[in-house]
Amino acid sequence: MRDLVEVNGLVLKAEPYGEYDRRVVILTLERGKISCFAKGARKPGNRFMASTNPFCFGHFKMFEGRTAYSINEAEITNYFEGMREDFEAACYGMYFLELADYYTRENNDEKELLKLLYQSLRALNAPSIPNKLIRRVYEIRTLYIEGEYPGAEGRGYEESTYYALKHIVEIPIEKLYTFTVSDSVLNELTNFGTHLMDKYTDRSFKSLEILDTL
Repeated sequence: MRDLVEVNGLVLKAEPYGEYDRRVVILTLERGKISCFAKGARKPGNRFMASTNPFCFGHFKMFEGRTAYSINEAEITNYFEGMREDFEAACYGMYFLELADYYTRENNDEKELLKLLYQSLRALNAPSIPNKLIRRVYEIRTLYIEGEYPGAEGRGYEESTYYALKHIVEIPIEKLYTFTVSDSVLNELTNFGTHLMDKYTDRSFKSLEILDTL
């Protein structure tokens, strides 16, 4: 009999598989990014119907196969339900999931990126922090974790912008979203973030295309 594997993680994406099943990608604390199958998850009333959607964070029990896992149980502790009521926040959230999927790899240690993703989604539900700022903080800290952050010295930014960048890359992730900035600093962070993403990513993100139309 196959052993039962237990992981804690967040669903990055889900897609139909077969007639009623669902293929799910989960970013986990224990095993990095993994691919799973949820049998019957697209049937009305199925126990996996709600727990295998993007944004679901919780505890999963599954059987390990040769190339994928089969979900046996799911206990969700955070559905990030605020995303259902705020379309703009949902678009930002989907972008965060896309970017996490882009950078993470199966069986890698992705604890820091999972922690960053979780805290960033929480921040999207905090009305005191602009979504545009959350996006740039998420992008810059992601690149820093991935070893692709080049620094911003010599760009002629405001002193406050350099201070904000130092905060973004150095402060513990749990305290990352505890500040706001002026409009001028946000503009410089936006320009810098756009430059970095254009330089270090080689694909477009569907959720950003939607955001550009808002």
